[in-house]
Amino acid sequence: MRLSLLTIFAARKSSCKTMDVESRLISMVHSAKSPVFLPQIHAQIIRHSLISSSIVVTQLISSCFVHKSVDYGLSIFRYFDDKNLFIFNALVRGLTENCRYESAVRSFLDMLRLNVKPDRLTFPFVLKSVAGLGFSVLGRGIHGGVVKFGVELDTFVMVCLVDMYAKVDGIRDAYQVFVESPEKVKNGSILLWNVLINGYCKAGDMDGAVVLFERMPERNVGSWNSLINGLAKVGNIERAKELFDRMPERNVVSWTTMINGFLQKGTHKEALTLFSVMLKEDVEPNEITFVCALSSCEKIGALDTGACVHQCLLKRGLCRNNRAVRNALLDMYAKCGDMASTSKLFAEVGERDLLTWSIMIWALAFHGFFEDALDCFEQMKSTGTKPDGTILLAMLAACSHSGQVEWGLKLFNGMQHEYSVEPTLKHYAIIVDLYGRAGQLESALRFIESMPISPDFAVWGALFCACRAHRNIQMAELVSQKLKELEQKHPGNYIFLSNVYACVGRWKDVERVRTQMLDMKVEKQPGWSYIEVNGQIHSFVAGDKGHPNVEEIYTKVEEIVTGARERGYKESRSFRLSTPSMYSQSLHQAPARINSKLGIGDFDGTAIFPWTSLPRRTYASSLVMRVHIVQAGLCKN
Repeated sequence: MRLSLLTIFAARKSSCKTMDVESRLISMVHSAKSPVFLPQIHAQIIRHSLISSSIVVTQLISSCFVHKSVDYGLSIFRYFDDKNLFIFNALVRGLTENCRYESAVRSFLDMLRLNVKPDRLTFPFVLKSVAGLGFSVLGRGIHGGVVKFGVELDTFVMVCLVDMYAKVDGIRDAYQVFVESPEKVKNGSILLWNVLINGYCKAGDMDGAVVLFERMPERNVGSWNSLINGLAKVGNIERAKELFDRMPERNVVSWTTMINGFLQKGTHKEALTLFSVMLKEDVEPNEITFVCALSSCEKIGALDTGACVHQCLLKRGLCRNNRAVRNALLDMYAKCGDMASTSKLFAEVGERDLLTWSIMIWALAFHGFFEDALDCFEQMKSTGTKPDGTILLAMLAACSHSGQVEWGLKLFNGMQHEYSVEPTLKHYAIIVDLYGRAGQLESALRFIESMPISPDFAVWGALFCACRAHRNIQMAELVSQKLKELEQKHPGNYIFLSNVYACVGRWKDVERVRTQMLDMKVEKQPGWSYIEVNGQIHSFVAGDKGHPNVEEIYTKVEEIVTGARERGYKESRSFRLSTPSMYSQSLHQAPARINSKLGIGDFDGTAIFPWTSLPRRTYASSLVMRVHIVQAGLCKN
């Protein structure tokens, strides 16, 4: 009897010791901060003879997937004998979260072959993998498994099932599954409704999304956000703003969605106004919000506002470690013409990715600094970073703006051989621009005719611009015909041809082209321009009379133009200058940045001379594909 008690005590002591070791090893797995430690922990598991412990091995495999060591996790799974439900669930989940969708589905099928019954934790990840693969037939088969194994009453499984159908088979099938789902699930899950609304939005069926939204028994912030995001994506920004204003409560996603909607619509002033309201209401922006705000600043040249956003980022410590924010900030300063801040920020960047290099090279190219762009390009290559198509496009633009025809052609011809980059239509268009700016219009035309791919509107458009700049009427008419073949009702085709005729005083032809536009009902949307003065953003179009200080503005404009004429400026009849909506009392104060989406006449930018000859003002004018820094009437680049 005594011997038996001692045996039981020893067994219990050994069991407690094993459990203690298991707990310590599991704790080590959870605390591993790097995949480097995983093999060491694996060795300890083997050393303590716990390689057959399902709990320990499952935790180890899960940790491998968390640390992106997918192949290592798979190798551990292969050599584990007791393949039960828990280890299969860890495997399917890990593979799905690492976008190994095909392997996840294969593992699920292996699970069925081994007669391991899947549960409510298995199906959500299998369904996500099926959606990632886009396999319709397989999705229907998994749906059958949901019913067969009795998990159709689980809310999260049904949410994933509806989401899978919406992504793979279309919104009708997703809606049918939703309708047929148990009332308990349907009425008790806002998430299920939100997923279906999101499916309607992605399908572009906003009417269906709105109807479903109105039918919801209960809504949360996610419901409102899904519909607002969908409306914004299809361009119905007015309806999205109406819903946003109706929201009973908003979170950072709500604000960011609305700001991004304004950004995508091109209403950047409204985006920045809403961002300002967001800060005043003490809603903490996230990194996406800041990127949207910086993008809007960049689009309209709002440098002062962008600098304020920069200060907000510095207070939150988001500049140094957040790559997306840092690149957006760099891009904003570059596009707004502040090369001093751009260079300073670029120098402070420790780890530069491809986008960081691309932004800097583009900035130097746009500002006409060819040598600096070339130095930056060579510096990038010396770090082992391989240039992509975007960076090569930036270098070609730098060559074009600086007249480096030979260098540009050499780079273009070596793209495939030296950098393994296939030239796109954008690269071909920039070479046409390169020839055009150098006055080699015949070479540009021969280049287009020798292209291995069909030239698009941008390629012919680059030659059209060159024809206007060099007043080559005959070639302009040829190019105009080519453009009409590509896009009959594009307003740019008619306007450019009209301007070419106007350059040489052929006013009857100008009238003829304008009449053609009317006859063919070709409409030109007015191009908005923006100016930021003392941190305030003003927007205007040609002939704008909507500003509250309109009389004062036009009086000052007339004074400026009269003074410019007295100093020898001769305006071209082919160019109609938009009137900047600015307060007259601000004209001799802070620097102004004018951002215009309109062409500015010839390549020399002389049309902005009347404004830039004012004393004590620096203008950064973004014209077509070049930033001009002009002070006291002289272009500094």
